[in-house]
Amino acid sequence: MKLRFSIRYFLLTLLLFASEVFIALEVNDDVIRPYVGDILVVMLIYCFVQTFLNISVHKAAWSVLTFSFLIEFLQFLNIISVLKLEKSALARTVIGHSFSVIDLLMYVIGFALILVIESFPKKT
Repeated sequence: MKLRFSIRYFLLTLLLFASEVFIALEVNDDVIRPYVGDILVVMLIYCFVQTFLNISVHKAAWSVLTFSFLIEFLQFLNIISVLKLEKSALARTVIGHSFSVIDLLMYVIGFALILVIESFPKKT
């Protein structure tokens, strides 16, 4: 695995991060915040990984999906309470606080979108 810096993925990371912050701070609905946010977070992490690592699309996408599932599993185990981090806004934001099968489905949709988007030829 080689390190690199991809300006393309870096800019996508910034755009997706800004979108996630906007959703978290400004959107309080029943669709975008709970569903689109989870789809975008998989894409955000993927773009962040691809900013610095020169690895295949499939390896990066599968790694991000696995990581997302791991975080959701930690929510299932109520890891925030186990680690006594209930008062930590950072921990609650990064790890989350409630397990949802729907979240797993949204992560899979984000993973699938990555594969579809990355299958299009790149313009040089």
